[in-house]
Amino acid sequence: MKNLKNIIVLSILAVSLFSCAKEQPKQEDFEVKHVSHEEMKAATKLDVAVVNDVDPICGMKTADHLSDTATYKGKTYGFCSTMCKDEFLKNPEKHIHE
Repeated sequence: MKNLKNIIVLSILAVSLFSCAKEQPKQEDFEVKHVSHEEMKAATKLDVAVVNDVDPICGMKTADHLSDTATYKGKTYGFCSTMCKDEFLKNPEKHIHE
């Protein structure tokens, strides 16, 4: 019975060690898919009035590629994607050029 207990404990330790030893994927291992302007135009565009003509993060014209918005200090800003909006919301003052 004592040997069985030792075997179980050793098995659990071995599994724990091997599962922790797996290398986590690195940022460069992920593939980023860039889309063309035609694909962006095919995406659903919002019909919302925004204060900016250009996405403050990537520089795309909001009139052509508006797909997300954020309100900051009572003004609605437009973005081509949720990723750009999320980046803006991390530090809005850095990206507002009025």
